[in-house]
Amino acid sequence: MSTALPDTALRDEAEGTLRALAGDHAKLRDDQWTAIHALVVERRRALVVQRTGWGKSAVYFVATRLLRERGAGPTVIVSPLLALMRNQIDAAARAGIRAHTINSANTDDWDRVFAEVEAGAVDVLLVSPERLNNPDFRDQVLPKLAAGAGLVVVDEAHCISDWGHDFRPDYRRLRTLLADLPPGIPVLATTATANARVTADVAEQLAADDTLVLRGVLERDSLHLAVVRLPSAEQRIAWLAERLDELPGSGIVYTLTVAAAHEIASYLTDRGYAVAAYSGQTEPAERLQAERDLQDNKLKALIATSALGMGFDKPDLGFIVHVGAPQSPVAYYQQIGRAGRGVDRAEVILLPGPEDRDIWAYFASLAFPPEPVVRATLAELEAAGRPLSTGALEPRVDLNRSRLEMMLKVLDVDGAVRRVKGGWTATGQDWAYDRERYARVAAERTREQQAMLDYIAATGCREEFLRRQLDDPAAAPCGRCDNCTGRHWAADVNEQSAAQARDRLRRPGVDVAPRRMWPTGVKDDLGVGGRIAASALAEPGRALGRLTDIGWGNRLRQVLAESAPDDEITPDMFDAVVKVLSAWDWEQRPSAVVSVGSRTRPRLVTSLAHRISEIGRLPYLGELVPLGEPAPRRHNSAQRLRSVWHTFAVPEEVTAALQQNPGPVLLVDDRIETGWTMTVAARLLREAGATAVLPLVLAVPN
Repeated sequence: MSTALPDTALRDEAEGTLRALAGDHAKLRDDQWTAIHALVVERRRALVVQRTGWGKSAVYFVATRLLRERGAGPTVIVSPLLALMRNQIDAAARAGIRAHTINSANTDDWDRVFAEVEAGAVDVLLVSPERLNNPDFRDQVLPKLAAGAGLVVVDEAHCISDWGHDFRPDYRRLRTLLADLPPGIPVLATTATANARVTADVAEQLAADDTLVLRGVLERDSLHLAVVRLPSAEQRIAWLAERLDELPGSGIVYTLTVAAAHEIASYLTDRGYAVAAYSGQTEPAERLQAERDLQDNKLKALIATSALGMGFDKPDLGFIVHVGAPQSPVAYYQQIGRAGRGVDRAEVILLPGPEDRDIWAYFASLAFPPEPVVRATLAELEAAGRPLSTGALEPRVDLNRSRLEMMLKVLDVDGAVRRVKGGWTATGQDWAYDRERYARVAAERTREQQAMLDYIAATGCREEFLRRQLDDPAAAPCGRCDNCTGRHWAADVNEQSAAQARDRLRRPGVDVAPRRMWPTGVKDDLGVGGRIAASALAEPGRALGRLTDIGWGNRLRQVLAESAPDDEITPDMFDAVVKVLSAWDWEQRPSAVVSVGSRTRPRLVTSLAHRISEIGRLPYLGELVPLGEPAPRRHNSAQRLRSVWHTFAVPEEVTAALQQNPGPVLLVDDRIETGWTMTVAARLLREAGATAVLPLVLAVPN
């Protein structure tokens, strides 16, 4: 490490660039200057862990300007979210820094951008981490970019670490990239949310013996934290509707699921609020418009999942409300850090619910797969003798598409597989399943969940609790939160508001689209492929609710839980099903009812079918008979279809009734998961003489 005194002239130059970025009165913090000096003068590798709003982006933009003035190549920033890229490009332009981006949303611009990079007309190139795993980009573009870079920046660097709250497999490739950089290219990693373990892990992955770690105090003196505990989902959103006008400015209401975001946004819209739903499933153009509307204070709030997180920058956000608790205090602190950066006071309120743990359990089920599944995948790739696309590999292994992609990316970084043109190949290298590490990560997730429950129940300072979870050595009572001040938000809810919320959440009915294409990879053994024939197709169906709903979802999760007894349909649930049927605008009324024979819930399904038959004055023809042993639960379309293909039969009396009086059949079951049971059942009934099959179930996943 250099022991030279700081260069006064260089610091003056750096201050000038900062003022162009942040205004005439901006002044570098000491740690900002320390990082800039390390990058520009010493050409070191540095990790900066500082709170949201501290000015981490100023470090790499100022360093970029100084390095470019001295003849260095462009800065390459690996940045995880498109919204973050947009904000960074706008910020760079204010300082006269020419920034461009390479991501999945602007592929038509790539050739022009690369040409401008080659011509030296680009100061900053922002790259999404997913590009690092694209074969052409990885093998042809990235080596040239890295070799000619003046600075490499890893933004939101906690994503590198599988101990971090937002681990992303694509980030793992950065370790190889950084290790292969030519000597003398400085590297900066930044994050606002890393505890001591994550900080050490990221510093190690920067592949340098003398990484400079600058870790600051995480206090946010504008944030006023509170927890309001309410017994039911309808009371939580009624409370929100009653208090939203009291919250300062505009803000974000976070939810744990996409369904909850849409439900709450719809309810608040009905109450006259200007809000919009925002999730990873929202169309990109709609997301961008929603961000702009919030930036311009045209909205009181965005009702958002965690898709609106690291990538959103609005310094004057006046509040953050969580309807449902994130599963990690670190993730929670990262999200609330969006508020109060440019205002003196911001309200931060958590409305936890008992269903939060169910949602945490679902997320936990998406962890790295068990060893037999991984070994089976490697064996399939080795046996193929050629590259297999994810779509071609999926039918051969018991994983859905998203988990398969995640696993392959990890195996790619570990050297066991390689992504090439045409798909994935096995490398043949020895690979060890790190069972102990995966178990430790799972245990860490369990510890984080318990810590979140402890935060909810805490009687001491809330900010101090969160900062201690981030291993902030300066953590101390804030004097601002509800526990420090003794000023707690009232937990009372107007009965009329609660009733309105209950009616909205209990509004039954979810459309269920039928499967229209057979999955790839089953033609050889099942004899079907491509588009499902119109003569075998189910009609669009209906469900009472989603398992992820905060209204009916809570009841449905209880009724359909593995440990729940198999009881007949309850009166209130049946009344809601009748409302779904009454609102169903079918082309032709069903002429009969058939149920799917259930091994797990025979009383529930049969009682539902009989009640519908009675109230609708429709003949109940019987049930599709389950055959053989119960099929094991499968996780992707091809595997699931194979498991249910031969598991049902249409009884002779049902076939005879359909042939004598053909017509539409209402097909009743307890739930639809992948949709393949209902698809196979509809095909059988159509072959037996039904002119149409109308699926009706209690629950769908989301």
